Amino acid sequence: MIASLIAAVLLTATPTPVEVVKSGNADVQKVASAPGAKVEQLSKAVERFVDFGELSKRALGAQWDKLTPAQRKDFSETMQGLLRASYAQKALGQGKAQVQYGKESVQGNEATVATTVKVKQDEVPVEYKLFRENEKSEWRIYDVITDEVSLLETYQGQFRKLLADKGFDGLLSTLKSKRAQLEKNTGATPPAQ
Repeated sequence: MIASLIAAVLLTATPTPVEVVKSGNADVQKVASAPGAKVEQLSKAVERFVDFGELSKRALGAQWDKLTPAQRKDFSETMQGLLRASYAQKALGQGKAQVQYGKESVQGNEATVATTVKVKQDEVPVEYKLFRENEKSEWRIYDVITDEVSLLETYQGQFRKLLADKGFDGLLSTLKSKRAQLEKNTGATPPAQ
């Protein structure tokens, strides 16, 4: 009786941040190193643990609150397509990476998982930032910091400049053009909307 109760609790437990990162890395490496791997296959693996909507929201900062729901959706989908194509271009065919998992730090609904990724002879520190809506929600990645360079902060800086120069519509147009070019280069097909 006690064993079945413990098993039921363990089965319903939400994976920890480090478990999410480990599982995500394993899924991505499996797809990326498979012969004939396709961008769409890699994208599906990534989408299970990365929250593109949260990344989009945080990258835009205060501008996000000024957008209509339709603009938010359009922006998030554009960012997702851009990141899918960009990530696929880098990940496909790189082979297996060895990942050493370090410290997991949790503060409320925010978490950080430190790793070291070794590809061939290079060792690169990679830190994953995760969040969850509440204590019952799953952890999702919204930022990756590689060699002390944050994907989120990089986008924030670029977006601030583009927003100042071109406004939101100009930023969105620029991102859509970049996305289309990357998708053309990788042979990716845009996700169904």
